[in-house]
Amino acid sequence: MRKILPKNLLTLSTACPTPCYVVGGSVRDFLANLTPKNGQMDWDLASAMPIETFIPIAESHHFTVLAVYKNTGTLKLRDTDGNDYEYSTFRSDKYVRGVHTPVETFFTDDIALDARRRDFTANAVYYDIANDAFVDPLNGIPAIREKRLTTVAPAQKVFGEDGLRLMRLCRQSATLGFFPDAECLNGAKANASLIRDISPERIFTELTSLLLADQKYGVENGHYHGLKLLDETGVLQEILPELALGKGMSQRADFHKYDVLEHSLRACSYAHPSVRLASLLHDVGKPFCTLRDGNSFAHSIEGERIVKEILTRLKASNRLIQETALLTKLHMYDFNCNTSNNKLRRFIVQNFAIIDKLLLVKQADFSACMDDTSPAPTCVRWRKLLEQMQKENAPKTLKELAVSGKDLLVLDIPPTRIATTLQALLLHAVVNPKDNEKTRLCKLAISFQRNLFGK
Repeated sequence: MRKILPKNLLTLSTACPTPCYVVGGSVRDFLANLTPKNGQMDWDLASAMPIETFIPIAESHHFTVLAVYKNTGTLKLRDTDGNDYEYSTFRSDKYVRGVHTPVETFFTDDIALDARRRDFTANAVYYDIANDAFVDPLNGIPAIREKRLTTVAPAQKVFGEDGLRLMRLCRQSATLGFFPDAECLNGAKANASLIRDISPERIFTELTSLLLADQKYGVENGHYHGLKLLDETGVLQEILPELALGKGMSQRADFHKYDVLEHSLRACSYAHPSVRLASLLHDVGKPFCTLRDGNSFAHSIEGERIVKEILTRLKASNRLIQETALLTKLHMYDFNCNTSNNKLRRFIVQNFAIIDKLLLVKQADFSACMDDTSPAPTCVRWRKLLEQMQKENAPKTLKELAVSGKDLLVLDIPPTRIATTLQALLLHAVVNPKDNEKTRLCKLAISFQRNLFGK
């Protein structure tokens, strides 16, 4: 373990009057032989030293104190090589059921008490830097070797203290490729409703990390595993009830091997990381439509509305809400490859900003139907058409149009009409690429704006 520690930390540890420990993720990862793909390690430090004792020692060894949290005995630090650390004095926290933050904190010199304030034993293994020794108060090392998540205390107590641990269980299980033991799983199930006490922002942060779980260590299909655990614990029903409503809802057997929920989870599994949220939610309108109409014909339209409601509730950014909703709305477009080429060209131009992501969602949707990873027919058609448009130099954006707003002003087209006229020219030129020439477009602009606005 010493070999991977920053040299500044090694030097600092020798100056501490009592043992200074590395604890948490970096120790767990070392013992599990997991290496972050981005190479960035989390350095969490702990000892019995109060922060008032630790700060001058750290500063004398050229560590910069970035933040001080006296109530929890926690510091944010950075060394001269740019490594970031979080230091905490050993403590024990007291919770009230349903309250995410501790109501009382007690500082201690007992490492076992500090270990028991954590979530899982795999995260409660300490490495004594100066003595080059692991300290394992709660048998976390066997759990790591067995890829097992066991709570540091009775699971009913651990999850009852902090509902966010429900999300952390699923996210860490997904990221690490670990599995909860029976008591841990049952404790999560029994306390699933406590996720309601957690802020939407915290839930969404955890969900976003879970959807990218396979990216951190390369655990294959980790994000799918995490979503299945969300469902198994009952947390999915609490945070995404509109999606969970599809569980057990059958679909046409000639198109789908799975029910609506499993199809959605598998779409996310197959999806490129950039569109996993959209792929997870793309069919969220199906349960609503099926219960209302007896069929799912309008599910993409209702899905757009429902996605907006879900992501607004989870306090997602407006940009992400609008993009995910639009991808949901459009994911069925040209499903049967019957749209005319000219109409499809115009559709591509009108949605060019998201066309690459829409293709990725369509592929994930196709693959999830029958576990078929071959190219989706719609994607094959669209990509072939995009290649053809590229060869023809067909404009796909206003920047590629041979005229600009300034050119239209010279033609005495009123400023208030320019944006609409340019868009009409773009939709014409994408179908008639040879007309994407300044003289020709200027002539067309005059007639287009008259047809659009009259005199």
